[in-house]
Amino acid sequence: MLGSSRSRHRLTTALAGFALLATGAALQVGTGAAPAHAATTYRVLFDDGHAEEAGNADWIISTSKPDPLAEDSSPSSETDWTGALSSWGVDLQKTGSYSLKTATSALTYGGSSTTDLSNFDALVLPEPNTLFTTAEKTAIMNFVNNGGGLFMISDHTGADRNNDGYDAVKILNDLMTNNSVDSSDPFGFSIDSLDISSGYPAAISDSTDPVLNGSFGTVTKSLIADGTTATLKPSDNSNVKGLVYRSGYSGNTGAFFLTSTFGSGRVAFWGDSSPIDDGTGQSGNTLYDGWNDSGATNAALALNATAWLTGASSGSSGGGGGGGTGTCTAAQLLGNNGFESGNTTWSATSGVITNSSSESARTGSYYAWLDGYGSSHTDTLSQSVTIPSACTTAALSFYLHIDTAETSTSTAYDTLKVQVLNSSGTVLSTLATYSNLNAASGYTQRSFSLASYAGQTVTLKFTGAEGSTLQTSFVIDDTALNVS
Repeated sequence: MLGSSRSRHRLTTALAGFALLATGAALQVGTGAAPAHAATTYRVLFDDGHAEEAGNADWIISTSKPDPLAEDSSPSSETDWTGALSSWGVDLQKTGSYSLKTATSALTYGGSSTTDLSNFDALVLPEPNTLFTTAEKTAIMNFVNNGGGLFMISDHTGADRNNDGYDAVKILNDLMTNNSVDSSDPFGFSIDSLDISSGYPAAISDSTDPVLNGSFGTVTKSLIADGTTATLKPSDNSNVKGLVYRSGYSGNTGAFFLTSTFGSGRVAFWGDSSPIDDGTGQSGNTLYDGWNDSGATNAALALNATAWLTGASSGSSGGGGGGGTGTCTAAQLLGNNGFESGNTTWSATSGVITNSSSESARTGSYYAWLDGYGSSHTDTLSQSVTIPSACTTAALSFYLHIDTAETSTSTAYDTLKVQVLNSSGTVLSTLATYSNLNAASGYTQRSFSLASYAGQTVTLKFTGAEGSTLQTSFVIDDTALNVS
C-alpha cells in the first residue's frame, strides 16, 4: 500500500537527521499585536440575514436597509427609525461618531459588498434564528481575529422563532465550537441552555471597566425576561470576564453579560434580547420596552459595549479598533499557524498535518510534512486569508526543513512551490521553489513580503511534487503572516 511505502521511506531518511533537527532549529522572533490608530468614524454592522425579524422579533435599527439614513437622515428620537432596536441605532447616530448599516444577506469578509465585514469595526448579532454557514462562520471568526468586535445577543433556550429547530443558544454555540478558524473554545465561554423567567442581574464592582463605566453612563443592573446565562472557562481564554451576573451567581457561572477577546478583536455576550427591545417597531409584533426599563441600565450597557467593541473607548484587555480593511491592527493572520490544532483551518492532502515521530516538529508536536514517499506523488497545503488594505506590512514567514535520499548535486528531482493564488485559483505569484538540492539539517526560516496583496483575499499554497524514485521530505512548521 502507498501509505506503508511512505512510512518506510520517511522513517529511513528522517531518523538520520533527527538529532540535527533538534540542534539546528533557528529561533523565531515573535511579533506582538498592537492596536492601530482608531478611525474617526466607528462602523457598526447589524445583522438581519438570519431571521432576526421572525415571530415577534423585530431586531433591526431601521426598516431602511442597508442604510438607516434613507429612512431619516437626521434622527432625533427612536420613532424616527422603525425597528425594536431603533433606540440603539438613533443613540449612536446622534453622537456623530458612528456609521451604521444592516446586512440582509450572507456575511462575508474580504469581498466587494458594501456590507462586507472588512468595511466595519464591529458586528452585532441580535438573536440570530438560523445557523451561520461554514463560510459565514469563517468570515466572522477571521474578522474578530483580525481586530473586529463581535456583539452576540442570545435569548432563552427554546426561543426558536422560525421553528427550524435552532434557537440563538444553539446557533451562537455552534459559531464558537464548529468553525474552521478555532473551535477550541476560542472566546472562553459557552452559552447555557436555560430559560430564566425574570430578574435584574447586577453588575460587578469595577470602576475601571469601560463597558460598565463608559461615556454613555454607569451600568448597575440589566434585565432578564426569559433569557439565559453563560459559563466562563478562563482556562481556555484568560481574558473572558463576567460583568453582570444573575442573582446568587458569580465567578464562572451565571454570567448574564460578559466580555472576552480573540486574536486582535473583542467579544461581548448578552443573555437576553429583552434589554435591547425599545418597545417600538413594525406593526404586528408584540414588543416590550426593556431599553428604558426603570429598574435597569440597559441603554448604557449596550452603548458602552458598542463603543468598546469598535475601539471608540479604551480598555485594559484585548485589541479593538476594527477588523475591517479601513484600518490596520497589527496581528498574525494565519489560523492554526503552528499546526497544533491538527487538521483544522488548513486545506491539506491526507496525512500532511501530522505528529508522526518519523520527523520532528520545530516547536510543539504537530507539523506539515509534504511528500517523502519515494514514488511519484503530490501533496498540497493551503489557507485563504484576507490582508487589510490599510496594512503597509504583510510578512509571510515559515520554517522549512528538507531531507532527501537523492544524491544528485545538480538536478532538482523533487520540488516544493510556495505560491499566492486569488479566489479563483489563479496563481498570482510563485514566491519560491525549493528542491532536493536545498536539503539540509535543521529548520531554516523563509520570509516573503505580501504587502502588494493588501485589500485582497488570497490563498497561500505549498505544493510538493515528488519524482518516481528516491524520497524528498519537505517539512514546514511555525508559519506566520504578520501585518501592521
